Amino acid sequence: MVRLAPPVDPMLCRSATVIPAGPGLFYEPKWDGFRCIVFRDGPSPHLASRNGLPLQRYFPELLEPLREALPEGAVVDGEIVVATPRGLDFDALQMRLHPASSRVRRLAAETPATFIAFDLLGAAGDDLRDLPLARRCALLRRELTPNGRVALTPQTEDAAEAAAWFERYEGAGCDGIVAKPADSPYRGGDRGWIKVKHLRTADCVVGGYRRDRAAEAVASLLLGLYDEAGTLHHVGHTASFSAAERRVLLERLRPLEGGVSFGGGRTPGSPSRWTRDRGTEWVAVRPEMVCEVSFDHLQGQRFRHAATFLRWRPDKPPEACGYDQLLPPHPFDLGDIVRLGA
Repeated sequence: MVRLAPPVDPMLCRSATVIPAGPGLFYEPKWDGFRCIVFRDGPSPHLASRNGLPLQRYFPELLEPLREALPEGAVVDGEIVVATPRGLDFDALQMRLHPASSRVRRLAAETPATFIAFDLLGAAGDDLRDLPLARRCALLRRELTPNGRVALTPQTEDAAEAAAWFERYEGAGCDGIVAKPADSPYRGGDRGWIKVKHLRTADCVVGGYRRDRAAEAVASLLLGLYDEAGTLHHVGHTASFSAAERRVLLERLRPLEGGVSFGGGRTPGSPSRWTRDRGTEWVAVRPEMVCEVSFDHLQGQRFRHAATFLRWRPDKPPEACGYDQLLPPHPFDLGDIVRLGA
């Protein structure tokens, strides 16, 4: 067999709306972290991101635990996560991608990361990717020695148990389930796995909007939630409207312009790195309109991606739209989850 060396493209997932059932499937939690392939070759492990970029300088606290957990020549696919009592913290992960080594070391001590292994791609220098998943996972259980910073993902062949995990750990950072054919080889870039993600909803206040530069219409609605002190915070936006609906929205919002909405708390900021061509200007409106939206990920106290508009909620008072809607439905303990994989 051929010795594995970086870069190695990770195997990927295609999306589904329900957890598939049937024989020959393995189920695992879907972790909200950084995908990482670890190469245990030499005195210090090499950590590669999904795009093949080195990660070891950003997670120094994982190097010694990985060296102890994996034998020489092992190549393991998994996820780097940061666990807090509130769930997995993706913001804390992103803060690690910083050029200052002193800051990285400080954050590594304050919010240490955990590597959760779920596939063995190489052992003793041999390439195992042509082996079926069931065999690779059996070898991973034999080769990996978990410790305080390195864990083995839970795995089951029972769709009902997977569905229970899906419900139990919603909102805690395990944002869904991944189903994998037990007889499948590992094919980098192939979407041979199936992911089923949580889709949550929240009632939000419309605190402002951005104008469409090319038409007399709304480009997006700016959404807010109240904290316990009654301060309205910007949590995201929704733009899932047709061209006709955008024009109608502008007429509905114009009478509310000039009202006080965001300002005492988190306010709409600059566009993300994915939307640099969009303007930063926004129009504040009186916080009187409430809508229900769906979202997938929370990042800190905001939606990571654009929310999807579902319906207007004229029956709900704006002040009832609070952060309490976003609390995890169950207390979170990463140890409770990873112990299932022991």
